[in-house]
Amino acid sequence: MLSRPGLSSFDYVRASTLNEASHLLKEHGEAARPLMGGTDLFARMRDGVIRPQILLDVKHLPGMREIVYDEQAGLTIGAAVTMNQAARHPDVQAHYPLLAEAANSVAAYQLRNRATLGGNLCNGSPAADTAPAVLTLEGRFVLYGPAGERELPASQFFLGPGKTALQPGELMTAIRFPAPPDGAAAKYLKLGRNKAGDLSIVGVAVFGFSDTTAPSGYRFRIGLASVAPVPLRATEAEEALAANPPDEETFALAAEKAMESASPIGDVRAGAIYRRAMVRNLTLRGLREVWEQLRKA
Repeated sequence: MLSRPGLSSFDYVRASTLNEASHLLKEHGEAARPLMGGTDLFARMRDGVIRPQILLDVKHLPGMREIVYDEQAGLTIGAAVTMNQAARHPDVQAHYPLLAEAANSVAAYQLRNRATLGGNLCNGSPAADTAPAVLTLEGRFVLYGPAGERELPASQFFLGPGKTALQPGELMTAIRFPAPPDGAAAKYLKLGRNKAGDLSIVGVAVFGFSDTTAPSGYRFRIGLASVAPVPLRATEAEEALAANPPDEETFALAAEKAMESASPIGDVRAGAIYRRAMVRNLTLRGLREVWEQLRKA
């Protein structure tokens, strides 16, 4: 058993295969936790939020640290890829800059060398910085469990604070993204208490692209973090943007609708009223910036 100051004792187990990892997780239930970067895991253990008896190292398993891009198939990024690896990868920067921006906003640089994309998402935190980007890019999670592999849309993964759709024995192995539309533009905006990687008070992702099937000729997707029990898409705002000309009046309307979709709590970082106002302000700012990019494309 290993023990550290502030941490309860635990066994470290290095899984040999995904199948072994899955069965160990199912057998031990809440007593076992998968270990990738460990930044959030050890913090929660230190604070006594969780007390696992087994930490199951899975980051070395096949595909967990890979980033693969194909023009037709899109991007597959392993769950154990670190934030800095994602943010700095040339294919992510070139084709999925929104994901690169979001990953680069997580914590401080040193922590981004350890923190993983899968860990950030599997915590089920409403404040997960990468979640709005993953939602607006319509990512799908690759989950492996005792019954084998399945894919789940990101929109169906988050169930509540700290709750996800992971079944007993399941772990996330990768996130898949479809190829982005030609000429797409995006922006991630994060409001925190400081610039040293604090948890977000509000996170807003905006993704836009031309689409002749939309009455406006464009479609926008808006993802929000830290303003509801789960990260979410502001779908009513998106519908307003698709139906109306892309101008200042429409952007203001969409920002109001994004604010209305938020149901934040007040905590030590910010009050609920302030958070709602910042959803409106950051959404409006994001729409303006994305529209400028689209106009120049």
